[in-house]
Amino acid sequence: MILEKYELKSGEQLEVFEFVSIGPKGKIPKIVQYTLTNYKDLYNLGFGDMNIETGEIDDNVISNNGDSEKVLATVVASLYAFTDKHCEAMVYATGSSKSRTRLYRMGITKYIDEIKKDFEIYGELESGWEEFQKEVEYDAFLIKLKNK
Repeated sequence: MILEKYELKSGEQLEVFEFVSIGPKGKIPKIVQYTLTNYKDLYNLGFGDMNIETGEIDDNVISNNGDSEKVLATVVASLYAFTDKHCEAMVYATGSSKSRTRLYRMGITKYIDEIKKDFEIYGELESGWEEFQKEVEYDAFLIKLKNK
């Protein structure tokens, strides 16, 4: 995917990434964090605005800074960097609300052909996981780098 994205900053482990969204509402610091769960090689993707006071992710804020596509491309760039270092990792992602999960699904759908070149992607339904399909409302997503 050749999309405009923001510059990412991260530590050596490539598990926490920071960048700044720039738009009509100013400069908004963002965080993408990959947190290991209780399951082997399963990480949760956390994403949102950085709370200036705590330095932690606030995934309930709605920034509306006019750069959602660039922000999404930046999160995807972090996914590439993370899975390049953690090749066996599976990444679990869901929105903090149904509407955010829907936005993620729309972004995945828009670039599904490019995504499938490098990743396996699944959607979660009440009945379990299935290979991602367009126009299906999923509760969450699971992404894994393809074995090359």
